[in-house]
Amino acid sequence: MPQMVAYNTKILFFLQTFCLLSLFTSCQKEFNDSNFTAYFGGEVINPTTNYVLFLKDDVVIDTLYLDQKNQFLKKFDSLAPGLYTFKHEPEYQYVFFDKNDSLMVRINSVDFDESVVFCGRGDEKNNFLMELYLKNDADRKSMFDLFDYDITRFLKSCDSSYQSKQKFYTRKKNEINWSDDFDLYAKTMLDLNHFAKKEIYPVAHKMRMGVNVSKDLPQNYYDHRKKIDFNNNLLIHYSPFVRYLTHMMSNISFQKVSPSTPENEILQMSVTKLNIADTLFKQESVKNKILKNIAFSYLLEDQSIENNKIFLTRYNQLSNDTELESEINKIGQSIQSLKPGNVLPSVTLLDLNGNQIKSESLFNRKTVVFFWTENATSHISAVHKKAIDFNKQYPNYQFVAINIDEDQGKWRKALENYSFGTINEFRAENFEDLKEKWVITKLHRTLIVEPNGVIKNAFVNLFDINFSENLK
Repeated sequence: MPQMVAYNTKILFFLQTFCLLSLFTSCQKEFNDSNFTAYFGGEVINPTTNYVLFLKDDVVIDTLYLDQKNQFLKKFDSLAPGLYTFKHEPEYQYVFFDKNDSLMVRINSVDFDESVVFCGRGDEKNNFLMELYLKNDADRKSMFDLFDYDITRFLKSCDSSYQSKQKFYTRKKNEINWSDDFDLYAKTMLDLNHFAKKEIYPVAHKMRMGVNVSKDLPQNYYDHRKKIDFNNNLLIHYSPFVRYLTHMMSNISFQKVSPSTPENEILQMSVTKLNIADTLFKQESVKNKILKNIAFSYLLEDQSIENNKIFLTRYNQLSNDTELESEINKIGQSIQSLKPGNVLPSVTLLDLNGNQIKSESLFNRKTVVFFWTENATSHISAVHKKAIDFNKQYPNYQFVAINIDEDQGKWRKALENYSFGTINEFRAENFEDLKEKWVITKLHRTLIVEPNGVIKNAFVNLFDINFSENLK
């Protein structure tokens, strides 16, 4: 054991020294030790937890704990080449390992994506993927104005952006000479960001400009769909692929559905998406994952009991993954228990002194409940400011903030940096229990509760422009 520890220490020192050279000089990045295989390590600046999760296909395969210097290192005796995910709550990114790759990564939780830098054998292709990701991210943040354009102007701008990134991709591919296995993910990230914009445009243009441009689209507008392998099991856990599919099916259902009544629009579009997925995806694992994504999104939008029954009946007819079916039906049941007029299920909270508080004991008056985490620093001040402002306008309501982190000491210390006045602060003793009973899957979820814990509306957003209407 001491020999192994000494060896790991030497390897970590070697990698750290190498990383410094590769990050701050133009030295050649190459490992020469032919026996040096399958290491993954790095450093986390401003860590939010004391570990980094290492995943394959959304399944955690290892927990990599940080040492006193916020560094980690893991030797994998057997690591199959392919795409992996590393996650430092709540952020994640991808890393690709070819045979004999060994990598270090530097992360800063404050600007997670912008800070990710790899070094080691296999670093060039992974740094390329991060750079392309950031280009796409900047593109997505600035693309919404494009949807106001007429079709000619939209396509000109859209194609120009794609051609620029395509040149970058081609140049790097020739320089690095990466494998075909890696190219699947690189090309998917390049193409599907572009294709997604084309799927979003007809829907967004109608919503923003009130004009349906579908009839004006060029005949070959959707030819990109012919280039996509919708049943590639290697892509089902890859966010560019999943994001594109989401937009494509929304666009197709938008074109197909003309709801007879507005309140049934979400139901009709979601059932249409289920039917599209059943037709389009032949690979069962891919189809089941897409069906689950559609169901999860729908159940958080539509809380109509009758609509839910119709939707879940169709979902259960099409899905053949009993585990996923059970999960979705359980979510559906939990959502139904949160309909207006029901009593909010009891959960256990902790006060600042660590005392257990049953949630129902708080509801002796009208109450607004919202959530926060130390992992979303900008959200902390913003959501509390909103709550304080609403509390001034509606003093007959009390506002309760629930922290969803695990560390009582860190929660108390975080609150010392703020002064939130009239806001009542608690922490979830068991977030998984709270998440299951109250269906907390989005940080912006807000609940409005009448005296005695009777639900007024369990699915609102404090940042919604019309939120105050719920308090009248």
